[in-house]
Amino acid sequence: METPREYQSKILETCKRHNTLVVLPTGLGKTLVALMLAKERLKEFPESKIVLLAPTRPLVEQHYHYFKKHFEGDHEMHIFTGKINPKMRAEIWKTAQIIFSTPQCIHFDLKNSLISMENVSLLIEDECHRCLKNYSYTFVAKGYSETAKNPRILGLTASPSSDEKVIREICENLSITAVEIRTRESDDVKEYLQKLSTDIVNVELPEDFKRIKEELSGIFKKKAEELKNRKLLFGPSTKKNILDLQIKLRKMVIGGNPHFNVLRGLSICAQAIKIGYVLELFETQSIGSCVGYMNDIFEQAKAGKSKAVVQIANEIGEIYLELIKMQKEGKEHPKFERLKEIMLSEMSVKKDFRAIIFSQYRNTISQINEMLLKQGIKSSRFVGQANQKLDGMNQKAQQRILHDFKEGNINCIVASSIGEEGLDIPEVDLVVFYEPIPSAIRQIQRRGRTARLKPGKLIILVTKGTRDETNYWSAKRKEKKMNASLENMKDGFQKKQKEIGDF
Repeated sequence: METPREYQSKILETCKRHNTLVVLPTGLGKTLVALMLAKERLKEFPESKIVLLAPTRPLVEQHYHYFKKHFEGDHEMHIFTGKINPKMRAEIWKTAQIIFSTPQCIHFDLKNSLISMENVSLLIEDECHRCLKNYSYTFVAKGYSETAKNPRILGLTASPSSDEKVIREICENLSITAVEIRTRESDDVKEYLQKLSTDIVNVELPEDFKRIKEELSGIFKKKAEELKNRKLLFGPSTKKNILDLQIKLRKMVIGGNPHFNVLRGLSICAQAIKIGYVLELFETQSIGSCVGYMNDIFEQAKAGKSKAVVQIANEIGEIYLELIKMQKEGKEHPKFERLKEIMLSEMSVKKDFRAIIFSQYRNTISQINEMLLKQGIKSSRFVGQANQKLDGMNQKAQQRILHDFKEGNINCIVASSIGEEGLDIPEVDLVVFYEPIPSAIRQIQRRGRTARLKPGKLIILVTKGTRDETNYWSAKRKEKKMNASLENMKDGFQKKQKEIGDF
């Protein structure tokens, strides 16, 4: 077994006595804490079982191989996935001592009384920020707390939420009684992390882009104003507020309120959401992504899908023709040229450099990847499963790309959100955010892909005067708020423990 670091040993002492939420940045050894605690629980309850849950099959397999390599002693270990017949899982459960599973499998088997958690002495839930509402993590954790003879729960995450209510819900669902949090700035962690340099690269839209942006913004503002004039929308016309209004109006229609104002409001909401999306793609992504989405709108309008989509198609027709012309002239969002410069500069300094570029949109990912390949950079897309409209990658394809990345056959992967969480991606020299994201959770996970074993660099591309700027500051604010909330909760739990003499 690896030699634990001082902070890991301190965290373990808390975990031995309490159901603990452990919040550690990616790469700081959450899995070793889990392994050490499993070892302690089996020492105390030799005939018991350990269950480790992770949200995806590749992550389940990653934990299994880590335990196989580092766990001393002869313990029967098994992986549970949906590919194994439930009856077979029930048979394996009888003799297995350490089980690695997706939460859905254990949820199904418990619900159908195929297994019992009575003799499980430790339940570990990795990426436990998912332990909310009706997700399987919640069902399993609550069932475990009610039935286990010697329960102990360990929740692991790099970032639970920026909302204190959500963090409290996670803690309640996991029956948490202690919180252990470390950040890159924590005194006992600093020495184990390499320097992370962060560079915010501001990009200016050209004048012709600014003009089109203003035209799209004008269409959007008209929709928002109509909603306000109809006394339906109150407060700022943000994407969230309009989506919330759409849900509210739909409920009113389903509940038997087909008033013209409500129906018209629904139509305007649909139009505003589509225009807002066109604007977002244009100002922060690429002309290609924007044209691709516009093509969908025109196809829906041609098929007469709704009056809303027909109206939008009419309003954006001239803008669409302008974008097609810009494409033919070889114009593209200025982020592309800036990204090309960054990547070529990195490659000139270090031939075997490794980088991850994150983008939210698959169309943009494909375009970035094609641009890099043309520059002689060994690159590959890295996205999730296919959906109805877009090509995806099954888990075998994903694993193949990760293998090539580790072996140096690929220098760069251009990833969607699948590259953020849990997967065993090797240390990289550079992480690029093609766009800032408003989520603190996702920002922390993306950032954690570098500056672990060696110095790393983070570059965030920000288009000036767009929602990129809003999203950048939003994520910073949320991360600060999350850390403050966790520290408050940690202090609260410790105060309770002192009051009952268990500290």
